[in-house]
Amino acid sequence: MVAALVSAHSLKSRSRNPDLFDIRLLRLEDTPYLWNRHKQSFTWWQGGAPTPWLRTNLLSFAPLRRMVPRLLGYRGRALVIEPDVFAVGDVYDLLSRDMDGKAILCCPKQHWHEGRQLNSSAVMLLDCARLTAWQWEREIDDLFAGRVSLGPLLALWDLPVQDIGRLEQEWNHNDTLTEETRLLHITEPMTQPWKTGLPADFDDYARMDALWLDTLKRAGRRIRGDPDRTVRYRPHPDRRQEQLFFSLLRECLEQDKVTPAFLRRAMRRNWLRKDAFERIAVAARARGAGR
Repeated sequence: MVAALVSAHSLKSRSRNPDLFDIRLLRLEDTPYLWNRHKQSFTWWQGGAPTPWLRTNLLSFAPLRRMVPRLLGYRGRALVIEPDVFAVGDVYDLLSRDMDGKAILCCPKQHWHEGRQLNSSAVMLLDCARLTAWQWEREIDDLFAGRVSLGPLLALWDLPVQDIGRLEQEWNHNDTLTEETRLLHITEPMTQPWKTGLPADFDDYARMDALWLDTLKRAGRRIRGDPDRTVRYRPHPDRRQEQLFFSLLRECLEQDKVTPAFLRRAMRRNWLRKDAFERIAVAARARGAGR
């Protein structure tokens, strides 16, 4: 929740036209049609092994993105982003751009599956009127009945290729912060800067490789006699991305969008790193020094 609030703040605060668009946070716990599917089985890809859907999984919220056209009555435009995406540039430049008749603008992924390139639905500009085929409750029923798989839905394979336009990578800059970055997407869960030092607490089917590497490191510490054998979130390799996040969080505090009590509660629940106030202070000093 902390990251989502900071993300929402970044969208408004980095725009020259913040009054021309609204922001709505989609919360899994407010969506009983999906929330109540806990431990029901689905497949990622056709022919794959059934997997239990768990509320604690990092990608448990992913199907919510496809409900947005229905929420808007299949009218207007929507920019759908994951909660670990933060604005560096002005998102109104994206919201107001010519979509050239496309139903969706998004970035292609570098990965392919079954000979077909994957699309990233983590950042999507939607023309909701062209997405009436997205009947969300029916999709959820089909997913857990085994009639469809989640991977193709998230990759937008249900749409004709000609209905999908391409966004420049800087609108979904994965773990990359440059002068061209417009939306920074911090994708690696083990190094998300708001979780550094906390014990890893997720069930993640898609990124078990990261957890496995940490498990190996934990084994090495045990051999050396290190008493701390807990798998923990690591520092982000790019300190500028950490600095950006805590600069945004500092702004949220200054503008009363979050309270110190809220942050302390998040720290007690291991949603936010224990030294968050120190990192906010570092961000404030950096601003005062003009960096």
